[in-house]
Order: sequence, then C-alpha cells, then structure tokens
Amino acid sequence: MTTISILGGTGKEGSGLALRWAKAGHHVIIGSRSAERAEQAAAEINSQLGIETARGLDNESAARAADIVVLTVPAEAQAATLEGLKLALTGKILVDATARVDAKAPKPPQGKASGRLAQELLGSEVRVVAAFQNVPAHALKKLDHELASDVLVCGDDAEARAEAVKLAEAAGMQAYEAGGLDNGLVVEGLTALIISLNKRYKSKTGGIRISGISK
Repeated sequence: MTTISILGGTGKEGSGLALRWAKAGHHVIIGSRSAERAEQAAAEINSQLGIETARGLDNESAARAADIVVLTVPAEAQAATLEGLKLALTGKILVDATARVDAKAPKPPQGKASGRLAQELLGSEVRVVAAFQNVPAHALKKLDHELASDVLVCGDDAEARAEAVKLAEAAGMQAYEAGGLDNGLVVEGLTALIISLNKRYKSKTGGIRISGISK
C-alpha cells in the first residue's frame, strides 16, 4: 500500500485524514515540527483502529519516507514549512490542502492560488496538487457517518491529479479533477462560503457536493 505522510498531521484536518487512510490500509506517517507530538498522534490512531501501521516523525523525516506527501499546516505556515523541505520533497507528489481563509472573518483569498504558490516555491522537481481545502475537519473523524463532502482536485500534472483522486476515494470521499493549479483559487474561495454557511446554520460538517457528473 502507499505510504502517505501528512505534514501538520497533529492538527484536526491532518489527523482526521490520517485516521481514514490508516483505516483504508495505507501506511501513514504523521509529520510535525515535534517528533514527540507526531508519535503521540500516531499512537492514538493505532489504538483507535487496533493497528500498528501509523507512526510519527519530524516533518523532514516524514517527507523523505513517503510516497505521497500531504500538507495540512495552517495557511500562515505554508511557505516556511515548504521552504525547509525542498530537498526532502524532490521527486514526490505534494498534495496541498492550504486554504488562505480566515475562519473568523471568511472571505475569498486574493492573488495566486495556494497550490500555485507552493509550486513556484518548490520548483518543477515536485508535482503539486491542491485538494481537501473544502473538507470540514470535524467530519473526518466521524468514521461511522457518511462523509458528505466532495473533493475538487487541481493540478497541472494529470498523473498527480489522478493520485490525489485515489487518496480522496480511499478516505471515503468522491473526488473530481477540476483543472490546473490556478483553478485552486476558486476552490479556496468555496472554503470561505462553507465556513460562512456552517456558522449561519450552526453546523460543523457542512461541505459541497458535485451533481450531474457520472464517474
């Protein structure tokens, strides 16, 4: 099975995705600035699922050990985290879940898409895909409930997009290829709408669904 490293995997979204991929049978590595925190988060996943396949490492070691790397750090930490991991990420697919949206005052971001910024920072040796920006973190750990949130996958590399779709499906979600990295700016804007909807209707699990498309 694929080895997936989640950088920022001790946070709500990262740990939720890790839990679902570990349940699906993938080898999961929790990455964190603190290896100790990462090990603790991995131990919790192993205990919950009755497995021993999740482990914790510092971010650089996690990136080097993975087949695919998923970035789930806060938006303000995106650039600094990636800057220190250029060599560790060389030759890999990076799935970037960054959405530059302030949860307290949600509105669509300006400028370039977060995925495009990551691609420009890392260079052509890393294939960047943007995905999972719209998935409510609170819903990921509810393994006994349907995860009613579709994933829009944006990336310039078709093979990398397809791999991200497989990851989403392994985590129990429908996923759709939604064009190049620049389209990710629209997806990040949807994050602002989803946060606003959840606040208005007092929910923590609202997401988006794509209709009219057969796969």
